Amino acid sequence: MFLGIDIGTSEVKALLLNDQHQAIATAGSTLEVSRPHPGHSEQDPASWWTATCIALQKLQQQHPAEYAAVQAIGLSGQMHGAVLLDQADQVLRPAILWNDTRCALECEEMMAELPSAAQLAGSLIMPGFTAPKLRWVAKHEPAVFAQVAKVLLPKDYVRLMLTGEHITDLSDASGTAWLDVAQRAWSPALLALTRMTVAQMPRVVEGSAPGGHLSASVAAQLGLKPGIVVAGGAGDNASSAVGMGAVNAGEGFLSLGTSGVLFVVTPTFAPNAASATHAFCHAVPATWHQMSVMLSAASCLQWAKQAFGAASEAELEAKAAALSFEERAAAPLFLPYLSGERTPHNQPLATASWVGMTAAHGREALAYAVAEGVAFGLRDGLQTLGSSEPALQSLSLVGGGARDAWWAQLLSDALGLRLSVEPLPA
Repeated sequence: MFLGIDIGTSEVKALLLNDQHQAIATAGSTLEVSRPHPGHSEQDPASWWTATCIALQKLQQQHPAEYAAVQAIGLSGQMHGAVLLDQADQVLRPAILWNDTRCALECEEMMAELPSAAQLAGSLIMPGFTAPKLRWVAKHEPAVFAQVAKVLLPKDYVRLMLTGEHITDLSDASGTAWLDVAQRAWSPALLALTRMTVAQMPRVVEGSAPGGHLSASVAAQLGLKPGIVVAGGAGDNASSAVGMGAVNAGEGFLSLGTSGVLFVVTPTFAPNAASATHAFCHAVPATWHQMSVMLSAASCLQWAKQAFGAASEAELEAKAAALSFEERAAAPLFLPYLSGERTPHNQPLATASWVGMTAAHGREALAYAVAEGVAFGLRDGLQTLGSSEPALQSLSLVGGGARDAWWAQLLSDALGLRLSVEPLPA
């Protein structure tokens, strides 16, 4: 038996898995996000550990024999969060999360000071990343910054609770803007931008490598065997890719949730930071991935549902699907920038609009335009990823937006790729 723990933003989830890759049970415990000021997003790291213990207790109660037979633990979780620890591993302040935007100025300063930063980090330095958060803390909370002995990512704080060790994996480390992604090692030049050192970083391991062992005291607390291995694990998107079998070059997925993510595995480090793509280490050795991110994807349909007074997104999709070819061709164009845009424009102030709308257009045509606009926006992102070897032929389609076959076909047509809602073959 194996145990998976995912430290999300809204929930900690735990999975009990057998050696045939069959899910035996899942359990979760919700989390709260604090927003003390506009643009701020924080969580208490202690809440992750509390929620983890609650989720594991639920699994133990549901399947005591299988739970007791767990032989290894895997970790995944939200990326980019900054957990600041002192010399005694005490948390110095609430963790600053991935969706916190307070450090936009610090990002600009870092890029100006080290123009090669994007090439080293595989991405432009953005407010969501970990490194600029520390630069903000140094500027605005100098007393806290002076005490920082270690910086951990969210899932790795839970690892610390499990094992007593400061370790992270390379996929999660890629999202800090401190990693030399090509070399798969911490970059002294990037660290210097935030007055940090390698000594303040956790040890990095491959996602498939051991990342510590369960301590005896915690094993007794959780009802598990002491000394079982805790895997290096992965950040959320790399973990999703592994779960779908996307581990070889040319494989990948399209995640159609609130945002839209195109994830493609590459055999080498292939950055294109100018187009706001991410080139990060994958969670398997000697492998990287490219990722484009569209800030509003399925959320565009949710917005349209509310704006048009529809009962559901499915109702809108059905109306759009009923349009004739000529009616679709005559529909206006929709620019899907309801929350700005990242790839390829890197423009957080971009706004959405319909182009070519006339009095002849009803809400069916507008709904079609919204779905098509998201598809074209994802096509923009795909074109930034460049060519891969072997050539990209298909993607797995996941997320809430993957449920509608009509929209899936529209996306497939726009991308020029086969989309499958089934996992990739192992």
